[in-house]
Amino acid sequence: MKHTTIVLLFVILQLSAKANFGDTSKPYNPNADAKTDIENAIKLAKETGKHVILMTGGNWCSWCLRFNKFVLQDAQLDSAVKANFVFYHLNYSKENKNLETLKKYGFPQRFGFPVFIVLDAKGNRINTQNSAYLEEGKGYSKAKVLEFFDHWSPNALKPENYKD
Repeated sequence: MKHTTIVLLFVILQLSAKANFGDTSKPYNPNADAKTDIENAIKLAKETGKHVILMTGGNWCSWCLRFNKFVLQDAQLDSAVKANFVFYHLNYSKENKNLETLKKYGFPQRFGFPVFIVLDAKGNRINTQNSAYLEEGKGYSKAKVLEFFDHWSPNALKPENYKD
């Protein structure tokens, strides 16, 4: 029974994450229970050997929507996300600012939006990424975004990759 519950939770989270990340027009849900969703994302990351990315912003944020669309429309970027991360859109809007969650992760909103919070599979914050460093012109740099995904992937942080 426990195995069935875990599999069911995994399927629900994958479908939810895919639907959430796949919606380029309104990927943020102001009514979501961020605390529970993030706990579930961490559980899924642990089970699948991935990290979690919390993309913080809102449906009001043109740069947030631009990033979401940019990654979805590029097969290499989309593949990098799916291979290494459980991706969650953490809402910040007048309807729900999720201030307690943002406080827990060190007030990342100070960087503007979107801002990316990378968690390991234990839920520890390992990076907060200001999205301005990923920009190029009036959009995002594929090379910079790929580098960001690569540098914070689970494989990048394995000690055995850094032998003398």
